[in-house]
Amino acid sequence: MTMNRILVLFALAFVLSAPFASAEDAVNPALRPPKGSQVAIVVFEDLQCPMCRRDAPLVQQAGKTYKIPVVRHDFPLPMHNWSYDAAVIAHYFDAHSKQLGYDFRDYIFAHQPEIFPTNLRQFADKFAADHRVDLPFVVDPQGKLAAEINAEKEIGKSLKLEHTPTIYVVSNKTQGKSFVEITDTSQLFQTIDAMK
Repeated sequence: MTMNRILVLFALAFVLSAPFASAEDAVNPALRPPKGSQVAIVVFEDLQCPMCRRDAPLVQQAGKTYKIPVVRHDFPLPMHNWSYDAAVIAHYFDAHSKQLGYDFRDYIFAHQPEIFPTNLRQFADKFAADHRVDLPFVVDPQGKLAAEINAEKEIGKSLKLEHTPTIYVVSNKTQGKSFVEITDTSQLFQTIDAMK
């Protein structure tokens, strides 16, 4: 083989392999487990969504069963009239501790059928009192919490989310697919097994 032919073949091999190398690099960081974890569950949810309410306990149980993190992102849908406000309050509690924010979300899901725009604050006040946390009259005066939610929504949009809940099992694999969207929650545990 001539030197030119070898160089052409080498260049062709490089060009053909480039999409495979960059495909892994192109995985959205939101679809990676937190540092130190091999596998995690990532959920985009709307606190007013009935399906999110239904699936939340199963997702939490899967996290506990497999001892893997559950990363929750707020993705309030525009058709829901109090979910954005609930997400702002959840982010307020997140600022005290992630667990408190997660507990608030679970509390809202538990009471979801009873909540309306006019009484959401009463539920938030009760949760705050039960957990001995002050909830200011104006929860987000500078708009920082709303900015956090909008950033989470942008992540969801970059993933082309079409519904809530959108549930992923993600891994730090470098070979094969590093994330799987769960479209049938009866497959959640099986998918985690396959990703481990």
